[in-house]
Amino acid sequence: MKTTIYHNPDCGTSRNTLAMIQNAGIEPIVVEYLKTPPSRDELVTMISDAGLAVREAIREKGTPYAELGLDDAALADDKLLDAMMDHPILINRPFVVTPMGTRLCRPSEVVLEILPDTHKGAFAKEDGEQVLDAEGKRIG
Repeated sequence: MKTTIYHNPDCGTSRNTLAMIQNAGIEPIVVEYLKTPPSRDELVTMISDAGLAVREAIREKGTPYAELGLDDAALADDKLLDAMMDHPILINRPFVVTPMGTRLCRPSEVVLEILPDTHKGAFAKEDGEQVLDAEGKRIG
């Protein structure tokens, strides 16, 4: 199943999401979006397909969000997208695209909504939180 993850290897949520995809037996296309950002059209499509508003796809923490004045609620989506194109660190992560849908996987287990039920046993996040049981079924 063709699966693409827009990944930041320095992000625990992104690493956990990638590991859950792999636990489902899928080797995804990994796009390190800080090195190879999506095009504006790709970003707009991902945001729309995930059912998000542009503002919901912006990362505030650890970014120039405040310095750029992006907290101004009057800013139009085009201005927010311009900022995301100029500063890819503002794109929240990880976005995952599969034939079953597109999601911003925060928290990481959101990815399970768009993966087939082919998980290879138990899965725990880096912090030890158990997400899948020994049969590969979601816990909680």
